[in-house]
Amino acid sequence: MKARLLKKLIFEEVYMFLFGPVGPTELLLIVLIIVIIFGAKKLPELGKSLGEGIKNFKKSITSKEDTHKSSSDKSKPHSKK
Repeated sequence: MKARLLKKLIFEEVYMFLFGPVGPTELLLIVLIIVIIFGAKKLPELGKSLGEGIKNFKKSITSKEDTHKSSSDKSKPHSKK
């Protein structure tokens, strides 16, 4: 129990040291840098393509799970009563 608590405390300390709390000023600065790099006209296109990529990824994951479940159901013999 003590070891788990110690690991958690160490993880939190390392996380805060590396990343720190991200506040609204930092988020605004990140958004400003992104707008400067890509331009305001490209941002909607980037958002759309990112959303489509995420949607296709989720779709492929769920279809693989469904295929895996259905193939395991086929391999089990059905008992008739």
